[in-house]
Amino acid sequence: MRDALGELMRRRRSVRAYRDQPVARDVIEEICRLARTAPSGANLQPGHFHVLTGAALDDLVRGLGAAIDAGLPETSEYSWFPDPMPARLKARQRAAGFALYQALGIDRRDLEGRRRQFRRNYAFFGAPVGVVVTIDRNMGKGCFMDLGMSLMGFLLAAEAQGLGTSGIGALANYGPTIQRLLDLPDEEMVVCGIALGWPDPDAAENRLRTEREDLPAFTSFRGF
Repeated sequence: MRDALGELMRRRRSVRAYRDQPVARDVIEEICRLARTAPSGANLQPGHFHVLTGAALDDLVRGLGAAIDAGLPETSEYSWFPDPMPARLKARQRAAGFALYQALGIDRRDLEGRRRQFRRNYAFFGAPVGVVVTIDRNMGKGCFMDLGMSLMGFLLAAEAQGLGTSGIGALANYGPTIQRLLDLPDEEMVVCGIALGWPDPDAAENRLRTEREDLPAFTSFRGF
């Protein structure tokens, strides 16, 4: 029999459509506390979760929309993808994107439809809760690993509550804008966002599951 954690990890997926139903603060607080139990080198516990809902979230989404409409250039404060992107990874990236567009009925040549869908990142996919994740710029690169483990803890804790999530790396493209809109301290760098809410079970995009490599592709065993 599969263990409960294994079932939870296999069940988790990116949710990009949500029901119009609030999430109680005490539930989110427990999710954040559980996320903080992740391993942390020297117990530095890097990263902050800025949790928004209601008017606060609406204001951020409107501010981001205004910045995009005004043609504000994207700002990359840290590298996410390799440059140049190796062909095998580019193929994987394209396959994931095309699978999403296909689920939504967006043709590959429909550039405007694809643009509209990507812009939903900056509206947290309509989720009732949006989380802006930041890290102190003075932290070493290894602290991103610790923050990543904390993020996984957040996603799994939310899944255990029946909630859906989606990580939003695109949010970092407008980090300085978000920093201004939320009046964040200068030393905080926007790493990503998280959409959080109750999944819409009827949404086609929520039935999408991207493939993962099989064990031999990324694992080696020695001495067994």
